[in-house]
Amino acid sequence: MAYISVEEGLPGILGLLEFRQDTAKPIRELTQLLLRGPSPLNEGERELIAALVSHRNKCAFCDSAHTATADLLIGDSDVTAAIKEDIDSAPISDKMKALLKIAGKVQQSGRMVKDEDVTAAREKGATDQELHDTVLIAALFSMYNRYVDGLNSWTPENPKFYKSLARRIGPKGYNRPPNGYEGNKYFKTDE
Repeated sequence: MAYISVEEGLPGILGLLEFRQDTAKPIRELTQLLLRGPSPLNEGERELIAALVSHRNKCAFCDSAHTATADLLIGDSDVTAAIKEDIDSAPISDKMKALLKIAGKVQQSGRMVKDEDVTAAREKGATDQELHDTVLIAALFSMYNRYVDGLNSWTPENPKFYKSLARRIGPKGYNRPPNGYEGNKYFKTDE
């Protein structure tokens, strides 16, 4: 049970965003821009960053949500599992490996990112925008993970919930539905 009164049936960050829609607005806008806006990184790659950071922060809700979304957008659930196990052997580009290593360092502390990390990413073809977006996504999801866990948000255990959530946020992104949520009815888990 969450430490604050949130709408029943809205797990993780969803209930927290509904609790304070005034603070939710800039959070949603920034998330939408970073994960669905124009970027040299595709949407699946950006979701991989969110999934890796959330996994390493042990935020079950965010890890499950962004893993399911990355799997959907990439079209292969083995990729997300592989980056969590060992970035170097994951079936992704060398540039993405270098960027994910930077994201992993940001997850621990921004000061862990060193010149050699940036040089390695640049040598693999990373642009300034890709470096910027990687660091900002990693920092942002570290904050989200602490937000969700710090208020003890409800985390569904049913993997079907996260697949349903991914089917919504994969193509539609992070903006609030025009009419809000209808609790558990919003996410179909019977498929």
